[in-house]
Amino acid sequence: MNKNSNNNLPRASRVFKKTLLMSAILGALGTTSIHAQESDTAEADEGGIERIFVTASKRQTGLQQTPIAVSVTSGETVEQAKVLDIGDLQVLVPTLRVTPLQRSINTGFSIRGFGNGTNNTGIEPSVGVFIDGVYRSRAAALIGDLPKLQQIEVLSGPQSTLFGKNASAGVISVRTGGPSYDMEGKVEASIGNYNQQLVRGYFSNGITDNLAFSVSGGMNTRDGYTDSISGLGKINDRDRWNLRGQLLFEPTEDATFRFIADYSEIDESCCTTAGYENGPTAAAVQALGGLVTSDEDPFSYESALNNDPTNFVEDSGVSLQADIDFDGFTFTSISAYRINDSGFKNDVDFTSLDILVEEANVEIDTFTQEFRLTSTGDSKLDWMVGAFYFDENVDTTGDVLTYGTMARPYFDVLNSFTPSTNGLFDTLEALYPALNSGDILGAGSTIGNDFIQKNEAYSLFVNFDYHITDDFTATLGVSYTKDEKDITLESENTDALSQVDFNNDLTVYGVPLYQVFMGQGMSEAVALGTVEALKAYQFQPQMLELPNDAEANSTSDDKITWSLRGAYTINKNVNVFATAATGFKASSWNLSRDSRPFPSDQAAIEAIPSLQLPNQSYGTRYAAPEEATVYELGIKSNFSNVSFNATIFDQTIEGFQSSTFLGTGYVLSNAGEQNTRGIEFDSTFRATDEITLTLAGTFLDPEYVSFVGGQDENGPADLSGTQVPGIHEQSIVAGAKYDFEFDNGMYGYVRADYIYESETRVVGNINPDVTREVNTLNLSTGLNFENGVTLQFYVRNVTNDEYFLSAFPRPIQTGSIQVYPNQPRTFGASISYMFE
Repeated sequence: MNKNSNNNLPRASRVFKKTLLMSAILGALGTTSIHAQESDTAEADEGGIERIFVTASKRQTGLQQTPIAVSVTSGETVEQAKVLDIGDLQVLVPTLRVTPLQRSINTGFSIRGFGNGTNNTGIEPSVGVFIDGVYRSRAAALIGDLPKLQQIEVLSGPQSTLFGKNASAGVISVRTGGPSYDMEGKVEASIGNYNQQLVRGYFSNGITDNLAFSVSGGMNTRDGYTDSISGLGKINDRDRWNLRGQLLFEPTEDATFRFIADYSEIDESCCTTAGYENGPTAAAVQALGGLVTSDEDPFSYESALNNDPTNFVEDSGVSLQADIDFDGFTFTSISAYRINDSGFKNDVDFTSLDILVEEANVEIDTFTQEFRLTSTGDSKLDWMVGAFYFDENVDTTGDVLTYGTMARPYFDVLNSFTPSTNGLFDTLEALYPALNSGDILGAGSTIGNDFIQKNEAYSLFVNFDYHITDDFTATLGVSYTKDEKDITLESENTDALSQVDFNNDLTVYGVPLYQVFMGQGMSEAVALGTVEALKAYQFQPQMLELPNDAEANSTSDDKITWSLRGAYTINKNVNVFATAATGFKASSWNLSRDSRPFPSDQAAIEAIPSLQLPNQSYGTRYAAPEEATVYELGIKSNFSNVSFNATIFDQTIEGFQSSTFLGTGYVLSNAGEQNTRGIEFDSTFRATDEITLTLAGTFLDPEYVSFVGGQDENGPADLSGTQVPGIHEQSIVAGAKYDFEFDNGMYGYVRADYIYESETRVVGNINPDVTREVNTLNLSTGLNFENGVTLQFYVRNVTNDEYFLSAFPRPIQTGSIQVYPNQPRTFGASISYMFE
C-alpha cells in the first residue's frame, strides 16, 4: 500500500482499517497477554497461563482484574532476552518507545506516541519512571544492573491521579526483589563482540531473625563500534559500574522497613551520529582540508571529529520504604534522596575541523517523599489517600559553546562562495571602530550560560473502589498537584559579532552601515542584503539574564486531575473496563542557549535602558503546562492456555510541550492539541507445555489537531491537521519460546523476539525523506545445570536491521543533516552460578 495515499485517507477510515487489520491478526492467531506467564509473582494451575500480580493501582492486584492498560515484562524475560538497559525493553513492549540522544544521560520515553524529554535539561519527561516506588525525574535508569529484577510494568495513558508529577503520558514502574533471610547469591560473567565484558554479582542473607541484607555490583565495558576517519578513538563504547545495597528489617509481623542505597558511574564516548545529507557547507570544510562523513551510507559507523567526545554520569541515592499494618489499613512511607552529576564535552560541528566545541556539567539533587494510607480487608469500599512531595535543584554550570581555531576560516570560505559576501568580516572589522581584525568568530570566543532551577511540588490524592456488586466495581480517583519553579540564568557571551547592534540603525561615524557598503561600490539592494547577511551570522546573540525587572523568572501551576473507571467481571475468565481520566504536567523551562523573552515582554524590556541588548530577539522562556485526557474501553481475559488483553483509546494532550532543535538551540513551545486514537493489545498462547507464543501490537493515528507555532523543514509553520512525526502508526512485537528438559535434570530454553515498527518521518523540521522503519529480530538460548550453573548465548539484531533513532540539523551548516543510527548486530555468551 502506498504510504502517502494512506496518509491522505480520512482519519476515521484509517482507524477503521487498522481495527480490521488487528482483528484479522488476532483471528488468525487466536492468541493473547505479554510475557505474563514468567513473572516471579505469578501463580498458575499446572500447564496453564500463570496469574500475574501488578502494582499499577498501588495495590497488589491480579493483572487480569486491574482495570488499567498495563503491559508486564517479568524479570525472567529480561534475563532470558538479555535486556541490558531500558532501551532494549521496547522490543518486548510495543506501546513503549525509547530514544537515546546526544549523551548517555539523555533518553526520551514515549507511550502511545506521547512523551518528551530532550538534551534540553529543563524538559522533564511526560512518562514517569519509578524504580522500587522512587520517582526518577530524569532518565538514564539502567535496568540491566538491577539485581533480582521482578518485573517491569508499563502503564499507558495519563496516570497523574496516583503517580502525581509528570505522568501525563504514562508510567514505567520497575520492581526488584528485597533481601532474603536464607543465603542466596549469583555471579555472572559475559563476553561479546566489540570486546564486551560484563561481570556482576548478588548476595543476600539474614543477619538476625528479622534483619536481612543484600549487596550487588557489576561492571560493563565494551569497545566502541564507530571508527574515526580523522585518527581519533572509537565512539559508542561502554564503561559502566554500579553498587547496590539493601537492608530489610521486620521488627514485627505488622511492620516492614526496606532501605536501599546505590551508586553508579558511566564514563563513555557517546553518541554515534552520521551524515545523512551533506549540504553546500561541506565544500567549505573540505576546502580547508577538513573531513565530513559520507552521506552515501549513514550506517558505515564512521565519525569525523577533531576531539573524542566525553561523557560521565555519577548517579547515587538512598531510599527508605516503611509499610506498617494497622487494623483496617496499611500505612506506607517512601523517602528518597538522589544526586545525579553528569558532564560532557562534544565536537558539535561533527567535522574534523576545530569549529565548535560544547561542554557542560549538570547536577540534579532530588528529594521525594510519599505517604499512603490504604484500606485492607473485604468491604464494599476500598480506599486510598496519600500525599507526594518533590524538591529538586537543577544546576547547569559551564554550559559553554567555544569557537575553535577554524571557525573564522570556515565562515570566510563560506562567504567567498558569494561575491557580495566575500571578505565580509574583514570589511566590517575595518569599517567598524569597535572591532579589531580577527574579532568576529575569533578562536576562543565563548557563549556560556549557567542555569539554576529550583522545583518544589506536591500532590494530594484519594482513590475509591466501590464494589457495587460482586461483579461490578466503580473507581474514582482525584488528585491535586501544585508545582512551583524558580529560575536563575547567568550568561557571558564574548562573541564580538553578537555585540554589534544591527537592529538600531548601526552607523559608522554617523553613516548607516548599508550606506557605507554602498560607498564600497555596492548597489542599495546588495548593501541592505549584506547587512542582513551579517545579522544572520549572529546565531548566538546576547542573552538577557534572569531574574530581571521586566520578566518573571518563576512559574506556579496547580491542577486537579481525576480518573473514573468501571470494571465488570463477565465470568472468571473475562473482565471488561471503561476509563475516563485526565493528566497534568507542569510548565517546563527552556534551559538552553535559545531561551528568549516572550514577545509579550518586549515593551517592558524596551522601557528599561539597563536591559537593552544588541539585537534582542524574542521567543519562549518556558512552555505552559500539558493537560491530558483519555477515554478507554478494554478487555482482559485469561483461560487455561490463552490470555488476551486489548484497549481501544482516544487520548489527547492540550498544550503538548514541543522542543525542536534548530541547529543552534531549542525552540520550546506548546502545541495547541495533539491527539492519538488507537488500539493496543497483548496476548499469550501456551501451545504446549514446552512452547509459548506471544504477540502484542499498537495501532495509532497521531495528529496535531492544532499547532500554529510549529516548525517544519522550511521554518515556522502551522502544523494543524498534520501527522505527528516520530510516531509509528503500527508496532508489532512477537515472541516464541521453547522450554526443554533432560532426564538428568538439566533444562533450558530457546527464544526469539521480533519487533516491527511501520515507516514514519523521524523529526518534523528536517528533510521528510528521513524516515525510520524497524524490523529487528533477537535470539537467545540458555541451559541450566543441576549444580546452579547456567550458560546463555544471545544475538541482538540478528539481521543487522538499520534504522534511525533520531535526526537533527547539523549546527552552523545549513542544508546538512545528522542522524543517530541504531546499534549494529551484537552477540555474546554468559556463564552464571546461582547458589543458596
